[in-house]
Amino acid sequence: MEFTFENNIPIYIQLLDYMKIYLISGVFKAGEKLPSVREFATTFKVNPNTMQKALAELESMNLIYTERTNGKYVTKDEKLIEKLKDEYAMTLTKSYFQGMKRIGLGKADSIKYLERIN
Repeated sequence: MEFTFENNIPIYIQLLDYMKIYLISGVFKAGEKLPSVREFATTFKVNPNTMQKALAELESMNLIYTERTNGKYVTKDEKLIEKLKDEYAMTLTKSYFQGMKRIGLGKADSIKYLERIN
């Protein structure tokens, strides 16, 4: 898989977003052991220090935790993951409706476009 990073956003923030999506979409399941920092850095083609910064941020959000000598794991708190998923979905939804509003479409018309998608 090819990862594309934007120049105007710090890479660790973009990594954080990728990792959040992996967690809420179930790529990494609650309680699952994560790859090592080096493995992640190789996958994303970034410096291990940058990857570590993103993982540290996830840990500060309680989305992952570290077991000494055993590595990093996804939180077992499925409610926390669902909350993050809900927040992310609301952000995407608001962005969609704001975009539609900019082109002169209200909520009802915007929903009609959503319904046209298979």
